[in-house]
Parts: sequence; C-alpha cells; structure tokens
Amino acid sequence: MEVWIGRDGERHGPYTDGDIRQWLRSGQVSRDDLGWYEGLADWQPLSVLFPEEVRSTPPPAFTASSAPGALPQTTTATLEDYAGFWKRVAAYILDAIILYIPSLLIQKIMGGDAAEAAMKQAQLSAPDDPHLMLTAFSQYYDTMLPAVLIITVMTWLYFAFCESSAWQATIGKLALGIRVTDMQGARISLPRALGRYPAKYLSAFILCIGFLMVTWTQRKQGLHDMVVGTLVLNGRASEFKPTQATPGSSNNSFTA
Repeated sequence: MEVWIGRDGERHGPYTDGDIRQWLRSGQVSRDDLGWYEGLADWQPLSVLFPEEVRSTPPPAFTASSAPGALPQTTTATLEDYAGFWKRVAAYILDAIILYIPSLLIQKIMGGDAAEAAMKQAQLSAPDDPHLMLTAFSQYYDTMLPAVLIITVMTWLYFAFCESSAWQATIGKLALGIRVTDMQGARISLPRALGRYPAKYLSAFILCIGFLMVTWTQRKQGLHDMVVGTLVLNGRASEFKPTQATPGSSNNSFTA
C-alpha cells in the first residue's frame, strides 16, 4: 500500500506502509501527522491508519516538553486550521477601532479641525462655483497630507511589529484567536511583516478581490499573503511551542 503524508501544508510521498511503520516506531513521523491512500475518503492521522504501531511504540522518556501543561507542537492538523474570511474581517474592524483614536488625535494636532472649517466656509461662500470648491478641497488635503502620512506609517508599524512579535498577531487578531505565520507555521520576521502590510494595497487596488481570495483559495490566503508567503491560522501563538521553519524537501524523499 502506498501512503501520502501531509506536513507543513504540503503532500509528500507516496511511501510504502512499511516505511511509515518504521518511521512511527523511530519517531521520525508523528502519530498526529496526516496520511492518505487511494480509496480513503479523507486524510486521517497516522495513529488511526496504523493503530498497531502506535500501541507498540514505547512511551517517550519524560522531558520538560512532555510535562503536564506543556505547549503542543504545531502539527500538520494545526497548520491546516486556516482562519476564515469573516473572522479576519472582524479582527481588522477591531484594529481599525483601536487605531481610530490615535489617528484622530494626530489629525487634530496637525490642524485638522481648522482645515475642515476653512474648507466648509469656502464651500458655503461659493456653492455654485466648482472651481472654488475644488480649490477648497485641494487646500484641505494639502494641509492634511503630513497627518495622513504619519497615520499611514503608524498603521504600517502597528501591523508589522505586532505580527512579527511573540503574539504573531495584532490586538484585533489576538482578540479573535488567530495568528499570522509563515508557510511552516513559524513566527514571521520583521522584514516580512513590513512587506505584508503594503502588499495589502495590491489586494485593495484590484477592487478588493485580493482580500476576497481568502474565501476560495486552498489555504485561505489573500493576494498579500501569497506575495509574502504567510498564512493566517486559528489559535493564539501562546497556545503553541515556537516553531522554526523546516527545510524544504522534495516529494520523493521524506525527512522528519
């Protein structure tokens, strides 16, 4: 029997059942890794496909990682637990609310109230003069441009530092119980996080289709996720052990 193994969001194999039994006994594969063979309706944990090997495997020696309350590793099953579209939207709304207050303060400090009052006054004084109205709008946006740039940079750094932190999430994502990872489920670096936020503009520029792609792509990735190689998974980072990115492996050679 030839069996495929799912790990790190990729399919490896096929391998003979004899090889997989040996890997289970030696600990090269986890009983929680998923397996599939032709005729099987869905992927199943290896502990279900090879129960006799799991029963015959001696219990591991006691280590700190096996102590009660120890955090689980990021397995294939958790790596495929993708956060849905509406959960991500709700997290973004929470982040927008959080960022609204400092953004409003920046606008006021930078003269936003005075600029808005001047624009309204100009509109009222010449309601039938399109040229004067356009001039009023132009003066308002020229005045507010420094504030807009500061708010944009603040928002960019907020997302980048939060998503590359130990949280692996903004406050909104943390509240919804989701996290940003690389393709192996590991914490992303600051440079990747810095690239992820501006990549969202690509998703927005094409009529927000880049965001809607979360609803139909295999790993529920938006265009910006695909550009920088990230996943958004269910579960807070604090619920899992820190995971390092695993080296790539070909489909014909399995390395645990």
